[in-house]
Amino acid sequence: MSIAPADLLIEPAELAARVDSAQPNLAVIDCRHDLARPQWGAQAYASSHVPGALFAHLDQDLSGPVTPASGRHPLPSVERLEAALGRWGIDRQVEVVAYDQDNSAVAARLWWLLRFLGHPRAAVMNGGFAAWRAAGLPVSGEPAVRAPRRFRAAPELAAVVSAAEVASGLERGDIVLVDARSAERFAGRNETLDPVGGHVPGARNHPFTRNLDAHGRFLDPRALAVGWHATLAGAPASAVVAMCGSGVTACHNLLALELAGLPGARLYAGSWSEWIRDPARPVARD
Repeated sequence: MSIAPADLLIEPAELAARVDSAQPNLAVIDCRHDLARPQWGAQAYASSHVPGALFAHLDQDLSGPVTPASGRHPLPSVERLEAALGRWGIDRQVEVVAYDQDNSAVAARLWWLLRFLGHPRAAVMNGGFAAWRAAGLPVSGEPAVRAPRRFRAAPELAAVVSAAEVASGLERGDIVLVDARSAERFAGRNETLDPVGGHVPGARNHPFTRNLDAHGRFLDPRALAVGWHATLAGAPASAVVAMCGSGVTACHNLLALELAGLPGARLYAGSWSEWIRDPARPVARD
């Protein structure tokens, strides 16, 4: 199914109008999260959120259990995602709008998970809850409830790339590995989240913040395309494998590529925090 870039983002005012009309086939999911304070998102949601929104926790709902071989935010199983989505009253007929605090990094994770499951009716609220509040739109402190539905997934397994496939793809030269972390972390300087700093040799750096303006809103598609063509340097978007620290902000780059009209990229879900679990894997710095 071909999706226009305009379908991937929704502005706060447009979402507010749809929330006011109480559309049963619209589910709004609050994905706010702070890596340093894992419970902050739930606390912020309890204080105020978009009326009717439900809450999804990055660690508990949008990630699977961490193992000695995994990254910090491994993908949840398809069955776990089906159960969560059904619990939130989402099936194939329901359009999902995800938002987080401002930069859409975690919201993009939910957007990508839905696309991975074969559910194209997913969008991100541009600018997040900060943009909603800046627009003076109403908020609620009441937890939302939706009647459960049954979500049936049709996962696109080829959209996920393993560490072994990354290594072999780089060796053959048929993938373009793009890391969404900051330039500083990519270079191995001032690493605060993972025990080893640096990047996968051969990776290119495209910090996810390059996709945003100063207010945390996505750049327009033309500006995104200019930035991404510079990173791709002539390579096709279908060759891209997106990564980051743990597979979250990589999804932001995947969304930005779609917005730029450059579909077909895949996700290395384990990302850097998985790559460094095996000391035999090479590390580059600077």
